[in-house]
Amino acid sequence: MAKQVNLLLTGDELMNGDVIDTNSLMFAEQLNDIGLTIRKKVTIADDLALLQAEITKLSQSGDILIINGGLGPTVDDLTSQALALACNVELELNSKAHLHLKNWAQRRQTTLNKPNLKQAYLPLGCDIIANETGSAVGFSMVLNQCLILCTPGVPSELTHMLKDEIIPTLKTLFPDSTTFNMSRMQTFGLGESTLQALINDKMPNWPKEIAIGFRAAMPLLEVKLSVQGTQEQTILAEWQSKLSLLMGDHVLGLGKNNNTTIAEYVVPLLAQTKQKITVAESCTGGLIASQITAIPGSSAVFEAGFITYSNSMKTKLLNVPNQTLVNYGAVSKQTVLAMAEGALEQSSADFVIAVSGIAGPDGGTAEKPVGSVWIAWGGKHTLQAKYYCIPVARKYFQQLVAARSLDLIRRLLINSEESPNYNRVN
Repeated sequence: MAKQVNLLLTGDELMNGDVIDTNSLMFAEQLNDIGLTIRKKVTIADDLALLQAEITKLSQSGDILIINGGLGPTVDDLTSQALALACNVELELNSKAHLHLKNWAQRRQTTLNKPNLKQAYLPLGCDIIANETGSAVGFSMVLNQCLILCTPGVPSELTHMLKDEIIPTLKTLFPDSTTFNMSRMQTFGLGESTLQALINDKMPNWPKEIAIGFRAAMPLLEVKLSVQGTQEQTILAEWQSKLSLLMGDHVLGLGKNNNTTIAEYVVPLLAQTKQKITVAESCTGGLIASQITAIPGSSAVFEAGFITYSNSMKTKLLNVPNQTLVNYGAVSKQTVLAMAEGALEQSSADFVIAVSGIAGPDGGTAEKPVGSVWIAWGGKHTLQAKYYCIPVARKYFQQLVAARSLDLIRRLLINSEESPNYNRVN
């Protein structure tokens, strides 16, 4: 049976918005990777009575309770005191925590003061969770048959503690819950609802043993398949293959990277064939070039790009005929193809992306509304252009234009014969 995991976040700074909660995401991702899912998350202020009551309540409804924050040296750090009250034990000077503090201070050539020493007073009988980077150790106790883990709120400290201490411990303590298989697929061009409808229609006999989840991370959609127990590994591979075939070239690859850009798929494809790409950007203002050059080794495939925001610069740098701009406007098939041809000529690259659009919030017309964009892509003899309307906020418009542009080149490089199913989400 799956274990009930609860998460308790504490801190006035979380409640009043001074700090954005990124730790919850860290917990969720790493716990999911070992088959544990957070069922309840509670965030409360630095209030001793409230914290004590919530610890008691959550320990009665779960198997694992993770408390995040409140381990520091100041008067508003109350986790140790609240847990001691909930467990009806005293605070004591913990020898292991005290030694940790002394070593921490020695490495920094500083002297421990009274507020620092507060971090060594922990609930009687607790077990220490090592913190290799911070001054406050973590600690654990059992209350109402629930394992309670107290962790630091500093993300850099939490990262190490999760990886080195907590995740290995949970895998050892709960082998039945954490024995499972999972696969992730990165996709582009299919929104969550579109993909779910496609699965419902084309794969109505989806096996109940395989849980499917979606995580939209602009601009990609991650699809996660998971099964409990090692005996289900074969069925997972079988249905992942079926789903991959259904999604076709919308699948970029397997694996997980929250900051993935499509450029990370395009640059290696170009490098394999020793070919180069250039860009001519207007509405994206250099975003496509920036994403390409963010990839290590991109210098082998990218030498130059052109940001021609004004019509005069389109003519001066890319030789776009002035008459083309007068007759058709900057956001047109004729202009974007001329931009692409000019960039290829100036750079001698093998492939090009050219974009010209209306990012908004102003500048649209009835014929060319805000969100309009023309994208040209290809090589000298394979240039093509397509119009899209992406009516979203300016920032997301630029991100989606960059993503679609790079995806169109990716599809060209892999000789895809499919038409992408782009929509407003992806």
